[in-house]
Amino acid sequence: MDISWQCYDYQARQMKEFIWGGNFTYTPFRFSHVDNKIVVMGCNTLAYMKSQPHIEGCYTTCSDDIPKNGSCLAGAGCCETDVPEDLGYFEAYFNTNYTTSGCSYIVVMEEKAFSYSTTYAYSTTFWDAYNGQVPVVMDWVITREDTCIVTTTTKNHSSYACLSNNSHCVNSTNGIVGTQCKCDDGYEGNPYVKDGCIDIDECNNRTTDPCAAIGGVCYNTPGNFTCLCPPEKQKTNGICAKIPPPPPPTAASASWVMPVVVLNHAGASVGLLIFVITITCVYLNQEKRKLQHIKQRYFQQHGGLLLFEEMKSRQGVAFKIFSETELQEATDGFNERQVVGHGGHGSVYKGLLKGNVEVAVKRCMTIDEQHKKEFGREMLILSQINHKNIVKLLGCCLEVEVPMLVYELVPNGTLFQLIHGNHGKRISLATRMQIAHQSAEALAYLHSWASPPILHGDVKSSNILIDCDYNAKVSDFGASILAPTDESQFVTIVQGTCGYLDPEYMQTCQLTDKSDVYSFGVVLLELLTRKMPFNLEAPEHEKSLALRFISVTKENRLEEILDDQIMNDENMEVLGEVADLAKRCLEMSGANRPSMREVSERIDRLRKVMQHPWEQENPEEMESLLGESSLASSEVIINTGNLSIEKKAARSLESGR
Repeated sequence: MDISWQCYDYQARQMKEFIWGGNFTYTPFRFSHVDNKIVVMGCNTLAYMKSQPHIEGCYTTCSDDIPKNGSCLAGAGCCETDVPEDLGYFEAYFNTNYTTSGCSYIVVMEEKAFSYSTTYAYSTTFWDAYNGQVPVVMDWVITREDTCIVTTTTKNHSSYACLSNNSHCVNSTNGIVGTQCKCDDGYEGNPYVKDGCIDIDECNNRTTDPCAAIGGVCYNTPGNFTCLCPPEKQKTNGICAKIPPPPPPTAASASWVMPVVVLNHAGASVGLLIFVITITCVYLNQEKRKLQHIKQRYFQQHGGLLLFEEMKSRQGVAFKIFSETELQEATDGFNERQVVGHGGHGSVYKGLLKGNVEVAVKRCMTIDEQHKKEFGREMLILSQINHKNIVKLLGCCLEVEVPMLVYELVPNGTLFQLIHGNHGKRISLATRMQIAHQSAEALAYLHSWASPPILHGDVKSSNILIDCDYNAKVSDFGASILAPTDESQFVTIVQGTCGYLDPEYMQTCQLTDKSDVYSFGVVLLELLTRKMPFNLEAPEHEKSLALRFISVTKENRLEEILDDQIMNDENMEVLGEVADLAKRCLEMSGANRPSMREVSERIDRLRKVMQHPWEQENPEEMESLLGESSLASSEVIINTGNLSIEKKAARSLESGR
C-alpha cells in the first residue's frame, strides 16, 4: 500500500504532497478492520481518510509528550485510529492549515508491522524505511450477493464454493455482504478444493497432550479425539485413577471375604469421589474468582463505582446496570441472527429480557480512553433524557472490556431506509415535515433543555428511527458527549459520517451544538431531494449533496434536485422556505447557523401554514403562524411563476382575509 505524504520543500518554499487512494468497492476485497490501523505522523498534522460513509483521521502535535520509540502518541507526533468495517474505498487528505514544515504522513497499514520511531515525525525516514509502501491486510468474500442462508440451499449447485467434505459456509465478518468457506471444527486445510479439509490429529500434538490432565491415553477420532484410561486405571468423575488392589483375606475372616472386599471397594470409591469433587470445586472457585476479578476491574475502569454513588444520590432512577450474563441470555449469546443494525460505533442486537421486554443491545467497538472513568456517570445522565422523540436509554453493562448499552427497541427501521431503500414508495410532504419537526425538537431538547446540555455528535438519517405512525425518534448516542464547559476542550480524533460532517468541526477539532445543526441541515436536504448525502459514483461536482445544493440555489435552479413526488404548485412555496432553512443550517461558519431551537420553531410554523390555507385565515392568525421573524426572509427563489408565501400573505392581509 502506497504512503500518502506532505512535505515542505525548502528550495521551492512550498508544500508538496503525494495523495494515494484505493478503490476496491466493486471487488471481493476489503481492508481488514481487525488487523489494520489508520496511522497519522507529523508535527501539528491533521489528516483524514475519506470514504463513504466515513471520515476517519486524527490530529498530532509534538509538544505534550516526550517521544519514545515504539509508542504512537498524539502528543508525540503520531496517532492511530480504527479502520471502519466494510472499507473498500478511501482517499487521503491533509488539512493544509496545519502542517507548515517538515513531513507528514497518513497510511492504512497492518498494525503488527508498524513500530513508531521518533525520527518519523521530522523527516523522510518513514518513507525510506518502507521504501514508499507498507503492508496491509485485506479481507475477502466469495460473492457480494449471497449470504449463507441462500448459499447453503444451493449446495449441490456448481456455484457452491465449499467443495471439501467437512466444510461449511460462514458469513463475512467485515460488514461485506458475502460468504466464505471454513473447515469444520477438528479439521484444517483448504475448504475450496475436494478433500481439502483434513482431520487434525490432536493426539500427535507435540506441544500439549489433551489427555495428560486426566491421566488418560489420547485416541484420535474423525474431527475430534477421546481420552481412555490405561488398563491399570479406571475413569472416576472424568479422571483416570489407579484401581486399588483388594486386601488379602485372613483365616479369621474367610467367610467374610466377599463382603469386606465389596466394602473396601465402596469405601475407596467414596473417598476418591469426595477427593475429586473437592479438587474440582476448588478449581472452579478459583476460575470463578479470576473471572469475577476481571469483571470488577472493567467495572471500575468504566466508572461503575461513581455510577453507584450517583444512583444512590438520585432515588427512584429507572437506569439499570445489567450483567454480561443477562445480556447474553437476552440476545441468544449475541447470535448474528439477532443483529438489527450496524453502526460506526458497534453492532445492535435485538434482545428479550425477563418479563418479555424487548430491547436493543448495542455492543460498542471502542471507548474513548479519556472518558473511561466518567462513562458510567455520563450514561446515567443520558438515561435521564425523557422525550417522546428520543430513544430511551434503559441501562448499560460495565463488566466487559468495552461497555454495552441497552435501549428501548424501535423495530420499524430508520429514516435512511425510508428515504433511500423504499423503492420509490410515496412519502408525502406532510410526513416529511412531521419527521423533520420531531427530529429537530429532539435535538433542541438535548441542546437547550437537558442538564447538562448534550451534543449528539453523529446526526444522520440512519440515526433517526421511524415507528409505525411515521413518528421520529433520535437514536445512537455512541458519539454523544456532554457539552464541554471549557471552550479549550478539543478532540484529537475527528469522527463522523461522510456527507454530514461539519467542515468547521474538521478545521477546529471542536464539536459544538452548531455541528449538530449542520448535520441536521443535510438530513433536511435528504427529505427534500431523496438523494444520498454523499455519492462516490456521481461526477465530482455532484458527489456532496450539500455542495450541490448550495450551487443550485445560488443559480436559482433548486427545482432540479427536488424530489418529483413533492414538487407541485401547492408545495413550492413551503419547499422554498425549507430549502432556505437548510441553507442557513449549512453555513460554513457555525456562528451564522441558527440554533436547533430556532430550526424546530421554524419548521413548526411551516407545518401550521400547510395545515391552514391562507384563504381561510384572518390576519391575526396568519401573523401568529408566521411569527415575528416571518417567512418573508427567504433567500431561496424557485422559478415557477407562482406567488411566494410572503406575497400571498400580504395579499390576504390587504383583502382582510
